[in-house]
Amino acid sequence: MEKLLIIKTEEQYYRALDRLDNLFDAEPNTPEGDELETLMVLIKLYEDNNFQLPTVDPIEVIEFYLEQRGVLRSDLIGVIGDKTSVSKIFRKKRKLTLEMIRNVGDFLKIPVNLLIPDYNLNL
Repeated sequence: MEKLLIIKTEEQYYRALDRLDNLFDAEPNTPEGDELETLMVLIKLYEDNNFQLPTVDPIEVIEFYLEQRGVLRSDLIGVIGDKTSVSKIFRKKRKLTLEMIRNVGDFLKIPVNLLIPDYNLNL
């Protein structure tokens, strides 16, 4: 078992990924299984600190899910609000409220964390 330390460099990161590949089928509660678990935590810590996921525009997310599910914007009347509210949301004249986020998330089965990021209005 290699001594496990906090991953600080890209080289260490890639070495850790290689080691992870070698340990991937390790049995739980064995020295290799424990090393695998620890390595996964260290790799995640490095990735969280060094790789930023791009934020996505919540309205684009909704449009994507609508298209994927064959749902029309007009089907969101009553979910988001009235026809005017739906129109304002998609033209970015109004922001989604927390209640709208919950309702749209439930209706389209969208993880709400994709609907929370801030976005600019078209004023």
